[in-house]
Amino acid sequence: MQLEDVDFADDLVLLSHTQQQMQEKMTNVAVASAAIGLNIHKGRSKVLSYNTACTNPITIDGEDLEDVKTFTYLGSIIDEEGGS
Repeated sequence: MQLEDVDFADDLVLLSHTQQQMQEKMTNVAVASAAIGLNIHKGRSKVLSYNTACTNPITIDGEDLEDVKTFTYLGSIIDEEGGS
């Protein structure tokens, strides 16, 4: 079994194997959200690369998302080594 994303209420984690796939997922989420009147808070949206080089920034509506080494999801700290 392979996770594609993790959702809880208004928190979403997208998972992908490639940078291109991540950008496609991010674009799809942004389009679907806009279609029902929801806005993605770009300042709170982050990118964490694990075991991959991210050569181009992931964007929403042309704005680069911040690359981070750790983030907190539902109280758990996730890091670029895959630990929590």
